[in-house]
Amino acid sequence: MLLEEVVSAMDVTNTNREGAGIPLMVNSNVIRNNQTPPPSFPSVNGAATYLSETTSYLTSCFPAISDDVPGGPDAPEKMVLASEELREPLLRNNGGPPSTVSGSFTATTNAPRIREEITRITEGDHAQNNASSVQSDETRTPGISMFQGLVDRVRKTMHGSSDDIGWLQRDPEMPPVEDGTERFNSILENIGHGIHVLPTSVVYLLVPGLFSNHGPLYFTTTKATFSKMGLTCHIAKIHSEASVEKNARELKEYIEEIYWGSKKRVLLLGHSKGGVDSAAALSIYWPELKDKVAGLALAQSPYGGSPIASDIMREGQIGDYFNVRKLMEILICKVIKGDLQSLEDLTYEKRREFLKKHHLPKELPVVSFHTEANISPTVLATLSRVAHAELPTFPPLSSNQAATVLPVVVPLGATLAACAQLLQSRYSEKSDGLVTCRDAEVPGSVVVRPKRKLDHAWMVYSSTNDDPLEPDASQVCEALLTLVVEVGLRKKHYLSVKEE
Repeated sequence: MLLEEVVSAMDVTNTNREGAGIPLMVNSNVIRNNQTPPPSFPSVNGAATYLSETTSYLTSCFPAISDDVPGGPDAPEKMVLASEELREPLLRNNGGPPSTVSGSFTATTNAPRIREEITRITEGDHAQNNASSVQSDETRTPGISMFQGLVDRVRKTMHGSSDDIGWLQRDPEMPPVEDGTERFNSILENIGHGIHVLPTSVVYLLVPGLFSNHGPLYFTTTKATFSKMGLTCHIAKIHSEASVEKNARELKEYIEEIYWGSKKRVLLLGHSKGGVDSAAALSIYWPELKDKVAGLALAQSPYGGSPIASDIMREGQIGDYFNVRKLMEILICKVIKGDLQSLEDLTYEKRREFLKKHHLPKELPVVSFHTEANISPTVLATLSRVAHAELPTFPPLSSNQAATVLPVVVPLGATLAACAQLLQSRYSEKSDGLVTCRDAEVPGSVVVRPKRKLDHAWMVYSSTNDDPLEPDASQVCEALLTLVVEVGLRKKHYLSVKEE
């Protein structure tokens, strides 16, 4: 009864003060359970003193907590620790007699109940925070992953074959090359003056490159020139759109057939992929061919790989964005009945894989030749003769009349000039339009680096703007093979001196 009067007096006193709306709550359960009632106060000042002392004591039990409480996974541990510190002074005598505060306040506490309540609250908050964090991560991660994947793909596309071009020169396991340009120019000058020194004791085999089966004039001018000089010359009849290993096996059989029929060794000149096929045949089957082959010349061959083939066949490159790979697959597999592996074998990955297993023999004379395409506007009018077409006549011609033949020309020069410009702009690399100069240099070979601007098709097809004062393709081939013969004689002399 006295307590109710005190509380009523306090409410009346604090009516005009700020915060009077916060009532003083009394735990009626304590009285209802016959526990020790709160002490009586003779006046309002006594009650105020009691509240002040109680507040001071409770405040001392709490640790100092700043407003910016850190979140994250450590927050629940800190909160539990704070609850332990809070509970420590109050529950130190848990299970013992009640503690006395200020001589007039007696309180009883239930430690397990308080601990469970605090732990439940903190764990609930922690679970809620984790759920929010997981939901946030699930919302944010797909967007970030998609954006990062797009950035990586663009970077991969822009980078292209930058790290692959010229890898043969950077590989410490590859033998160095020897510059034979000066000697080549001297031989070419002698040929221009009518001095021909190619021996008749060997058979010359010209190995064509990709799509050669669909160009009837591929290497025909060179073969005709060699035949006029009394040299035995053949053009290898292989499926140019087949894989490198398949063509290597066919060339091995071709060489053995020529040797068995003529008892003469074979001197090979391969253009473009034909040079890669020839080198593969000699690398794989050298024990069977070492007594049947006199040497090898590679003209504009992607021995290290081609950025054009890599950019078409690689994922994330132009072959994906413009469907070039699909178009090449339709062209090679459906139209000309070839194998897409023929193009894939010219990528940097496949060339690395092959050259790790198979190397050209050291005793084989090898000459490699590369050129740089002309990218000036005048080349746009260049046309290459790839075939002949006979016009039908009415009435039919008699036996002594010749049919009218027209050359079939295509703008190969303009196309290769555009490709060379693309490689120059993207990779800052000189090329003949399809093969960069650095990728055409065969390790351990004698390299020819002419200053004359020649595209990739000039070696096998004549063009409409050929300069009559300049050596033609057959003379260049003759000079290359002559250099191979000289390199072979030098190697033979060196090996004989070494044996002695």
